[in-house]
Amino acid sequence: TSPPQKLLDYILIDTPGQIEAFSWSASGTLISESLASSFPTVLAFVVDTPRCAGSPHTFMSNMLYACSMMYRTRLPVVVVFNKTDVVPSGFAEGWMGDYDAFQEAVDEMNETTGGGGTSGYYSSLTRSLSLMLDEFYAGLRRVGVSAATGDGVDDFWDAVDLAAKDFEEEYPLVPPPP
Repeated sequence: TSPPQKLLDYILIDTPGQIEAFSWSASGTLISESLASSFPTVLAFVVDTPRCAGSPHTFMSNMLYACSMMYRTRLPVVVVFNKTDVVPSGFAEGWMGDYDAFQEAVDEMNETTGGGGTSGYYSSLTRSLSLMLDEFYAGLRRVGVSAATGDGVDDFWDAVDLAAKDFEEEYPLVPPPP
Protein backbone atom coordinates (compact mmCIF):
# COMPACT_ATOMS: atom_id res chain seq x y z
CA THR A 1 0.00 0.00 0.00
CA SER A 2 1.06 3.56 -0.57
CA PRO A 3 1.61 5.95 2.34
CA PRO A 4 -1.34 8.16 3.27
CA GLN A 5 -1.46 11.45 1.45
CA LYS A 6 -1.00 14.67 3.30
CA LEU A 7 -4.31 16.51 3.00
CA LEU A 8 -3.49 19.72 4.84
CA ASP A 9 -0.49 21.98 5.12
CA TYR A 10 -1.82 23.91 8.11
CA ILE A 11 -4.53 23.83 10.71
CA LEU A 12 -5.29 27.28 12.08
CA ILE A 13 -7.22 27.35 15.34
CA ASP A 14 -8.46 30.67 16.66
CA THR A 15 -8.95 30.85 20.41
CA PRO A 16 -10.68 34.22 20.76
CA GLY A 17 -11.15 35.96 24.04
CA GLN A 18 -8.88 36.80 26.89
CA ILE A 19 -5.41 35.42 26.29
CA GLU A 20 -4.79 34.75 29.97
CA ALA A 21 -7.98 32.66 30.12
CA PHE A 22 -6.63 30.42 27.36
CA SER A 23 -2.96 30.22 28.23
CA TRP A 24 -3.42 29.77 31.99
CA SER A 25 -6.52 27.56 32.02
CA ALA A 26 -6.63 23.79 32.16
CA SER A 27 -8.45 23.67 28.84
CA GLY A 28 -5.87 25.90 27.15
CA THR A 29 -3.06 23.71 28.42
CA LEU A 30 -4.91 20.59 27.30
CA ILE A 31 -5.49 21.97 23.81
CA SER A 32 -1.92 23.17 23.26
CA GLU A 33 -0.34 20.01 24.68
CA SER A 34 -2.66 17.76 22.66
CA LEU A 35 -1.82 19.56 19.45
CA ALA A 36 1.90 19.61 20.25
CA SER A 37 1.92 15.87 20.86
CA SER A 38 0.56 15.25 17.35
CA PHE A 39 1.75 18.05 15.07
CA PRO A 40 4.38 20.76 14.84
CA THR A 41 2.58 23.46 16.82
CA VAL A 42 3.16 27.19 16.64
CA LEU A 43 1.39 29.97 18.50
CA ALA A 44 0.48 33.10 16.56
CA PHE A 45 0.10 36.06 18.88
CA VAL A 46 -1.86 38.79 17.11
CA VAL A 47 -1.07 42.38 18.06
CA ASP A 48 -3.28 45.38 17.24
CA THR A 49 -0.63 47.54 15.54
CA PRO A 50 -2.56 50.84 15.56
CA ARG A 51 -3.15 50.57 19.32
CA CYS A 52 0.55 49.95 19.91
CA ALA A 53 1.43 52.94 17.75
CA GLY A 54 -0.49 55.11 20.18
CA SER A 55 1.34 53.92 23.27
CA PRO A 56 4.65 52.21 24.03
CA HIS A 57 2.97 50.93 27.20
CA THR A 58 0.37 49.08 25.11
CA PHE A 59 3.17 47.63 22.99
CA MET A 60 4.99 46.47 26.14
CA SER A 61 1.83 44.85 27.53
CA ASN A 62 1.43 42.90 24.29
CA MET A 63 5.03 41.75 24.35
CA LEU A 64 4.65 40.56 27.94
CA TYR A 65 1.59 38.53 26.96
CA ALA A 66 3.49 36.98 24.05
CA CYS A 67 6.43 36.21 26.31
CA SER A 68 4.20 34.64 28.96
CA MET A 69 2.53 32.45 26.34
CA MET A 70 5.86 31.24 25.03
CA TYR A 71 7.16 30.39 28.50
CA ARG A 72 3.87 28.85 29.62
CA THR A 73 3.45 26.58 26.60
CA ARG A 74 7.12 26.26 25.63
CA LEU A 75 6.01 26.47 22.01
CA PRO A 76 7.41 28.71 19.28
CA VAL A 77 5.58 32.02 18.94
CA VAL A 78 5.11 34.21 15.89
CA VAL A 79 4.08 37.76 16.75
CA VAL A 80 1.67 38.99 14.07
CA PHE A 81 1.32 42.75 13.86
CA ASN A 82 -2.08 43.15 12.21
CA LYS A 83 -3.84 46.06 10.50
CA THR A 84 -0.66 47.12 8.74
CA ASP A 85 -2.82 48.77 6.08
CA VAL A 86 -3.79 51.28 8.80
CA VAL A 87 -0.39 51.63 10.53
CA PRO A 88 2.75 49.91 9.20
CA SER A 89 4.46 47.68 11.77
CA GLY A 90 7.97 48.99 11.19
CA PHE A 91 7.96 51.11 14.34
CA ALA A 92 7.09 48.09 16.52
CA GLU A 93 9.60 45.82 14.84
CA GLY A 94 12.13 48.62 15.26
CA TRP A 95 11.38 48.87 18.98
CA MET A 96 12.01 45.13 19.27
CA GLY A 97 15.46 45.49 17.76
CA ASP A 98 16.53 48.83 19.22
CA TYR A 99 16.25 49.36 22.97
CA ASP A 100 17.19 53.04 22.66
CA ALA A 101 14.49 53.71 20.05
CA PHE A 102 11.90 52.26 22.40
CA GLN A 103 13.18 54.37 25.29
CA GLU A 104 12.93 57.47 23.10
CA ALA A 105 9.31 56.58 22.30
CA VAL A 106 8.54 56.30 26.03
CA ASP A 107 10.20 59.69 26.63
CA GLU A 108 8.27 61.23 23.76
CA MET A 109 4.98 59.87 25.07
CA ASN A 110 5.72 61.19 28.55
CA GLU A 111 6.53 64.63 27.18
CA THR A 112 3.37 64.82 25.08
CA THR A 113 1.15 63.60 27.92
CA GLY A 114 2.71 65.84 30.56
CA GLY A 115 4.51 63.01 32.28
CA GLY A 116 7.66 65.04 32.73
CA GLY A 117 10.05 63.13 30.51
CA THR A 118 11.24 60.01 32.30
CA SER A 119 9.18 60.23 35.48
CA GLY A 120 6.44 57.92 36.60
CA TYR A 121 6.22 54.42 37.93
CA TYR A 122 4.64 53.01 34.77
CA SER A 123 7.32 54.47 32.54
CA SER A 124 10.04 53.17 34.84
CA LEU A 125 8.48 49.72 34.80
CA THR A 126 8.13 49.81 31.01
CA ARG A 127 11.82 50.73 30.66
CA SER A 128 12.92 47.89 32.91
CA LEU A 129 10.72 45.38 31.14
CA SER A 130 11.99 46.42 27.72
CA LEU A 131 15.54 45.70 28.83
CA MET A 132 14.50 42.28 30.12
CA LEU A 133 12.65 41.46 26.89
CA ASP A 134 15.64 42.15 24.65
CA GLU A 135 16.69 38.49 24.92
CA PHE A 136 13.12 37.34 24.24
CA TYR A 137 12.96 39.43 21.05
CA ALA A 138 16.18 37.90 19.71
CA GLY A 139 14.58 34.53 19.01
CA LEU A 140 11.09 35.76 18.23
CA ARG A 141 9.64 35.60 14.75
CA ARG A 142 7.48 38.55 13.79
CA VAL A 143 5.56 39.69 10.75
CA GLY A 144 3.28 42.51 9.72
CA VAL A 145 -0.02 41.50 8.12
CA SER A 146 -3.07 43.22 6.71
CA ALA A 147 -6.18 41.09 6.62
CA ALA A 148 -7.86 43.83 4.58
CA THR A 149 -5.31 43.82 1.75
CA GLY A 150 -3.58 40.45 2.18
CA ASP A 151 -0.18 42.11 2.49
CA GLY A 152 2.18 40.04 4.61
CA VAL A 153 0.12 36.83 4.54
CA ASP A 154 2.83 34.95 2.63
CA ASP A 155 5.39 36.27 5.14
CA PHE A 156 3.17 34.97 7.93
CA TRP A 157 3.12 31.44 6.49
CA ASP A 158 6.89 31.60 5.93
CA ALA A 159 7.34 32.56 9.60
CA VAL A 160 5.03 29.70 10.64
CA ASP A 161 7.10 27.25 8.55
CA LEU A 162 10.32 28.43 10.21
CA ALA A 163 8.75 28.27 13.66
CA ALA A 164 7.49 24.74 12.89
CA LYS A 165 11.09 23.76 12.13
CA ASP A 166 12.08 25.27 15.48
CA PHE A 167 9.35 23.16 17.08
CA GLU A 168 10.63 19.97 15.44
CA GLU A 169 14.18 20.69 16.63
CA GLU A 170 13.41 21.90 20.14
CA TYR A 171 10.02 20.77 21.41
CA PRO A 172 10.85 17.16 22.22
CA LEU A 173 13.82 18.40 24.25
CA VAL A 174 11.81 20.80 26.42
CA PRO A 175 10.28 19.34 29.58
CA PRO A 176 6.60 20.15 30.15
CA PRO A 177 5.85 23.21 32.28
CA PRO A 178 5.28 22.64 36.01
